[in-house]
Amino acid sequence: MQIAQNTVVSLEYTLTNDAGEVLDTSRDAEPLVYIHGQSQIISGLENALAGRATGDAFKIRLEARDAYGERDDDLMQTAQRAQFGGEDPVVGLQVRTDGPEGTQILTIVAVDGDDVTLDGNHPLAGVPLTFDVKVVGVRAATKQELSHGHAHGSGGHDH
Repeated sequence: MQIAQNTVVSLEYTLTNDAGEVLDTSRDAEPLVYIHGQSQIISGLENALAGRATGDAFKIRLEARDAYGERDDDLMQTAQRAQFGGEDPVVGLQVRTDGPEGTQILTIVAVDGDDVTLDGNHPLAGVPLTFDVKVVGVRAATKQELSHGHAHGSGGHDH
């Protein structure tokens, strides 16, 4: 079966940057499982997987726009230390905030006195990425998986 809209895809992958540094991998762990065509993985990788089948292996380099997007300086903001409810803001800490577009994850990138600089960009925004991928399974998604919006394991899934 080929990867197409509404197929459940299982894949092994290793993600690296241009310096060859491993950023993430599923090797020696459970494969990544997603429903194709549901925007559950980055668009460039999803597009590269279309039409492939179990056993296919390939390597693809994605420009930032096809991965986590370009950096957007408008997603940088400054908050006051007091807004952290007595918690000590630490560079690298990620915080959740609710805004007009829903929940957003922000990363603390600087602390200068009472000013805390937060970045709403994905940590890999602006970074070209290389995926080394092997497709380990492809099957049709069930009606239940499609209605729930995610793939289920072999035993099904109760909500």
